[in-house]
Amino acid sequence: MMVVYMALAAGIFLLDLGLKNYIEKQKETGIEQTIGKGALLIRKYHNRGAFLNAGEKVSPLVSIFSLILTIGVAAVFLFSPRENGRRLLGLSLLLGGALSNTYDRLRRGYVVDYFSFGVRWKWLRRIVFNVSDFCILVGALLAVWEGERR
Repeated sequence: MMVVYMALAAGIFLLDLGLKNYIEKQKETGIEQTIGKGALLIRKYHNRGAFLNAGEKVSPLVSIFSLILTIGVAAVFLFSPRENGRRLLGLSLLLGGALSNTYDRLRRGYVVDYFSFGVRWKWLRRIVFNVSDFCILVGALLAVWEGERR
């Protein structure tokens, strides 16, 4: 069963990497494309910091911190009890997303973000995400929630 969770983490990494590579090659920075009657906005953005570009002026430190956290998540994932499937699901989502964004930071020097929500709230509309961001969020919530239940 562990192989399934490892495959999920690898799949998230590969899916997001493929999307990021596509955006890097096919889209120009500053050009916005709408999808689904404006529900999603496709835009290329290079995030040199962490969430919401925090720490962009010290991006090498953000990269090191990201690597350390990713190694920590991988260790927790590998040494988690096998009987807690929902926690492993959360950890595999978290790990796949963390691997993708950390890879970007180390390889490119920034994380490629590529979509926003076409909502009326400007503050939310301005935030640019990638698939890994949501996997990290959902995975962390699921892993913590399942850990608290035990």
